[in-house]
Amino acid sequence: MKKYVIIVIVLIGLISWQCSKMISEPSLKQSVEDGVSKINSAISVISETKGYQLMSVTGDEPKLEAEYNDSITLDLIAGVYNYQPESFFCRHYRKPMWLFKKTGESDSMIVNLPQRMIFHPSKYLHSITLPESTPENDFVIAASDYHFYYSLWSRYDYKLTAGFTLADEEIGSLDVMATGNSFADQSYSSKFNFTEDYSVNVSYVTGDTMTSSFALMETDDTLLKETVMLIWKDFHKIEKKYTLTIGDVDIVKSTGVDSIQVFLKGVLQKEAAAFITDDSEPTHSICHKRDIQLTFDDGTTAKLSELIGPAKTKLKTLVSSMHSMYFAKNVVDHIALTIYYHSHD
Repeated sequence: MKKYVIIVIVLIGLISWQCSKMISEPSLKQSVEDGVSKINSAISVISETKGYQLMSVTGDEPKLEAEYNDSITLDLIAGVYNYQPESFFCRHYRKPMWLFKKTGESDSMIVNLPQRMIFHPSKYLHSITLPESTPENDFVIAASDYHFYYSLWSRYDYKLTAGFTLADEEIGSLDVMATGNSFADQSYSSKFNFTEDYSVNVSYVTGDTMTSSFALMETDDTLLKETVMLIWKDFHKIEKKYTLTIGDVDIVKSTGVDSIQVFLKGVLQKEAAAFITDDSEPTHSICHKRDIQLTFDDGTTAKLSELIGPAKTKLKTLVSSMHSMYFAKNVVDHIALTIYYHSHD
């Protein structure tokens, strides 16, 4: 009986060993293709959301006749406000037009207003032309954290945490942090969480070394991440290190290293080759003109611009908008300033 048991155990071991040989790790080519597929799928989903439309808002920046020379904290603007414009506007008032009526108390800044003022701020939020009729207040900004401290010489400290609702449906949330001690010493990070478990993060830090990055995430998994590190040399910024992550694949270009390195799950792929072209100085980003060509073990090649072609334009829009802080500065800040000015005459 023991003899048969031993034979069975040996057979099971042999079968398991054969199966383990058959189930091999994905190749570099397969890993890149899988990673690219997830990126294109994510951007396809994101681009159909109201959150994407929100983060893509652009337009003319509002102009105030008076210089803003104070700092705002959340307690100074907390409350519930409804869009209800004043019926008379005195043009010599050196402050934004009063658009809101405080209707309740809250520890947050909660603003109910028509969605057209959010998605078309230049035409409706920043305009001093009174509407013929008052549209429905179907959009909600709920800022649970906000402060804007600043002084002269580019010194500031900024924080915004806000969620957004359209027609009683959550469409995402934004978290921004920015600090500056001088023109050459600034840092910024911004994250927008979409309701479909995707998020986009952007950040930069200036100084002797400047680091800029963006990442496309699915929950805690990195689908795409680009990091650029620049240093000053002879009054010009040169690239010290560039890293692009596509799922399990890392492409690294460093000064002092003869070739571009390609890693799969942290293991250097000695047979893989990569070539980078860049006419986008000083951006050094695939969101602009940088392109990467990969050569795989089977001799085939692929350009990143072609692989993520469907996603590149929309990704560029997201990253550029979040880097510029357009929505935070020209929508949320504009509303916060309006409330502050009229609440603290």
